[in-house]
This record gives sequence, C-alpha cells and structure tokens, in this order.
Amino acid sequence: MEYSFSHYLLSKQSVDDRALNKDVLNALIATRLPQPLHVIEVGAGIGTMLRRLIRWNVICEAEYVLVDAMAENIEYASAWIQQWAEGVGFGCQRSGQCQLRVWDTTHDVRIQLERADVFDFIQKNQEPADLLIAHAFLDLLPIYESLPKLLSLTKGLAWLTINFDGMTALEPIIDAALDAQIERLYHNTMDIRSTGGDSRSGRHLFAHLRSAGAEILASGASDWVVHAVNGKYPDEEAYFLHFILHFFEESLAGRAELDATAFSSWLNERRAQIGRGELVYIAHQMDFLVKAQ
Repeated sequence: MEYSFSHYLLSKQSVDDRALNKDVLNALIATRLPQPLHVIEVGAGIGTMLRRLIRWNVICEAEYVLVDAMAENIEYASAWIQQWAEGVGFGCQRSGQCQLRVWDTTHDVRIQLERADVFDFIQKNQEPADLLIAHAFLDLLPIYESLPKLLSLTKGLAWLTINFDGMTALEPIIDAALDAQIERLYHNTMDIRSTGGDSRSGRHLFAHLRSAGAEILASGASDWVVHAVNGKYPDEEAYFLHFILHFFEESLAGRAELDATAFSSWLNERRAQIGRGELVYIAHQMDFLVKAQ
C-alpha cells in the first residue's frame, strides 16, 4: 500500500465529523460569530476543516487563513479546495496559487493559504482573528510554552479540537500483554518527540489554558471510533485505519524493548483484521472552546 499523508487527511474527514464534540461546537455557534468572520487555522492541513464548516453553515461570510508548514499540504489544498467547491456547485475564483474565493447564494469565503511554521507566522501576523482554530494539532507541540503565543492570534475565541488524551484501543485483542506494551510504547513516542508533544494533552489543557489566562467556555470528549458496518468501513475509513497502523510501524520500528518478530506479526494480523472488517479502533481526545485573555 502507498502511504500519502494528504490521502490520510482526506480519509479521516468522516471520522472527525463524528468525533467533534457537538456540545462544544454548538457553544461556538451560540456565540453568534461576527459576519464577516476572520478565521486563522493553524496546522490546517489540506483544508478539510474549512470544507466542514462551510458544509455545516458554521461560517457563511469569512476571511479564512489556512496556515501549514508542509509545502505538500498547501499545494494539495490549493487544488483540492477548488475541486471540492466546483464539484458541489460553488463559484470559485483564484488569485495565484495561494488565494481563492468560494461562494454561492449563502456563502462568500475568501481563503488565504500560508505555508509557514506556525511560530514564524505568529511573529509576522498583524491582525488577530475573531476565531482561532487548531484541529488535531496542539498535541504535537510543547503546549505550555506554545499556548500564549498561539492565543495571540485571536482577539476573541479559540476552538481547539481533537487533542489526544492518553487512550488507544484496538479490538479484538491479539495478545493482551503485547497489545498493552505496544500501546504504552506508542504513547511514549508522543511524549519524547523532539518537537514537543504530550500523549495526555487533552486533560492537561485545562491547567495550561488557565495558566495562559484563557477562559474555558466549553469542553468535551471527541473520541475517534471506527468500526465496520455490515462488514465494510464507511467512506475511506479502511485507509484511515491502515494509516494509523503505519504510524505505529514508523514510531516503534527498531525499539529494542519490543520484539521485532512479534511486532511484525501483530501488524500483519491487524491489517488482516481491517481486510475482514473486524478491527475496531478507538482513540480518546478532547475539544475546547476558549475565550482568550
């Protein structure tokens, strides 16, 4: 199987759609966001959150800035957003590779694609947004030091979603001791990542947000739950599961404390479970809506 990170981001759209905490989302909607709305999304990937918020009518008239450090994500987003918009009947106007406008009778969204390290972007940004979005991103950073800088990007609200919180479950069990060891070692790779990260970022965000002077307006679980229906995974969720196993393989290959033969057999059996529609995957995460200081 070929592994494409852009394809992974596409494949997890339906997973995220289910996972996003609807109470936290409704709290965001209830704030009566200003129109037009200025949004900055950091770690924005290929633009799937933008698509979701337009589809769900959370944003109608907006200036939307997507920030991502990966050139391939920005390049993919530039083509994919236009393809999606035109495919559902939106008008789409392009100004170079990094500026688009999509509209219909009820939406008018101007999009700026920014390839930049998030902290470099913070240094140069001149206008704080009405809404900051960080989706499946904060748990990749040294959160305590990063939060005050990130929150400087908003003059009001921050919607911080899919923050991993220390629990991964794969069913059915293959070998209870081996499963537990792999889960523990996988979480450990998040805690020792050179760029920062925290395998329990969800629960730790309560204290980190208070320390940063932010007021938590709403919070709740946003768990990924993936299983087959009538023997088949919805949409592209089989690919999503294969990519999750790819993350395990990349993260744990060569770990001295993990028997390489046993790990290889474990991966092969998990992949076979996907093929049979048997694998169930659960990851515990947290969403927050906060008001910046």
